[in-house]
Amino acid sequence: MTPREVGDLESPAALSHGEHGCEPYQPVFTPGSARRKELDDVLTRYPTKMAALLPALWIVQHERGWVSEDGMAEVAQVLELTPAYVKGVVTFYTMYHQHPVGRQFIQVCTTSPCNVCGAEAVVDAFLKHTNCLELGQTSPDGKYTVIEVECLGACGFATPVMVNEDFIESVTPETVPELLARLQ
Repeated sequence: MTPREVGDLESPAALSHGEHGCEPYQPVFTPGSARRKELDDVLTRYPTKMAALLPALWIVQHERGWVSEDGMAEVAQVLELTPAYVKGVVTFYTMYHQHPVGRQFIQVCTTSPCNVCGAEAVVDAFLKHTNCLELGQTSPDGKYTVIEVECLGACGFATPVMVNEDFIESVTPETVPELLARLQ
């Protein structure tokens, strides 16, 4: 069942990030595929299929860049879970993207200690230099998405930033252009 079939419950943000509703979903875990073999290997390390839910979602996100409704349904089917259970997990954890994001997903810590050290200026610098119009939106070229996050656990190295899975400490507005240049 597609979001449109259940009353268009899809968020407007998904549509603004390049959702292509007319393209059919291509399964990630097709029999014999590398991703299916990866999942089968993951399943050997867990006592139940349900216990492998988080790694299965990571596989989908690594393959597609985000976890769509169809991706959630596929994971539910493969792990013999309900789609509602899988969606509950995806919507609980902020690490799973529920809409397409830029190739460089930039998370800036704006918790109080980082804010005192200039995190808002770092956010503004990222928005300016990536051409993202606002937090959570992807740049017109599809390269960047910038968001604020709560505590990356490096208060002593403000302002910490994560770009995809890379952690960067002590980012300032002045170092943002150089950091972005290294991402090219």
